[in-house]
Amino acid sequence: MMTKPARTTLTSLFSSAIRAEVLALLLNNPEEKFYVREIATLLRKNPSGVKRELDKLEKMGILISKRVANLKYFQAEKKSPLFAELKNLIAKSQGIHGALKALLKTSNIKLAFIYGPYAESEDADAVNLLLVGVNSLPMESVSDVEEKFGKKVHISVIDENEFKGKKESGDIELGKLLSGDKIMLMGKL
Repeated sequence: MMTKPARTTLTSLFSSAIRAEVLALLLNNPEEKFYVREIATLLRKNPSGVKRELDKLEKMGILISKRVANLKYFQAEKKSPLFAELKNLIAKSQGIHGALKALLKTSNIKLAFIYGPYAESEDADAVNLLLVGVNSLPMESVSDVEEKFGKKVHISVIDENEFKGKKESGDIELGKLLSGDKIMLMGKL
């Protein structure tokens, strides 16, 4: 039997779609600090709704904040007893592609998608991920995703200009890749 405080916390924790997206972003990037407008932009949500959810999550002890000049930065509270469990719960509910998408939101990627056997049937042992216009990706976070889902993530990176050039010139390999099954994570083709 669940105690009343635990039931109240669970009810308030999962009562909002914005809250779930905020949690996914912050828990999948626990070392990062974000300010309200930055989170709203990354999630494509209204800043006032995002702010409301951030304040509620901070009151629950799941997030912490720090004011720097006139900006209030929020970050996952790694010392929270709920941190590890919530991170796992969010990852499982979003699947590996959701976990990768949350990880990619903080990078400067123009286009990202999963292709190959996993995109055709999610039973595949590995995930092939194409990234266009990337400067860096936290590899320790990719390792966490691999470990959590028991799948190897193979990352192919291509410069944005090279991608455009190959696409415009009708590159056969790229054409096969783009015409095959894929799971879009970021951007549009």
